[in-house]
Amino acid sequence: MAVRRSTTIRDRHRAVIARAKPPCALCGGPIDFTLTVLPEHGRRCKRAGCEGCVPHPMSFVVDHIVPLNRGGTDTLDNTQPAHWRCNRQKSDSADGGPILRRSGSLKRKT
Repeated sequence: MAVRRSTTIRDRHRAVIARAKPPCALCGGPIDFTLTVLPEHGRRCKRAGCEGCVPHPMSFVVDHIVPLNRGGTDTLDNTQPAHWRCNRQKSDSADGGPILRRSGSLKRKT
């Protein structure tokens, strides 16, 4: 059975993580927390409040360390900051997949 996602919890986690302005946990690169969508796509979407349908590849997202569909929980200790692009590359891999960590300061938990 699929785990239900709570947007309230997700938004709370985003705020807590973004407050510290950490680097991407998957690649180690800095995250620009002001990016939202690619500028060339602008406001093409007609949905109310939509800023555009194409997220900027380097924008901030919250990544589940152990994906929800692999038994992970929707808790703060199972989330980490990531670029949208890095999170898409990781997909639902629990180990981060082929993404390289560029910073020696980031180590996997054992």
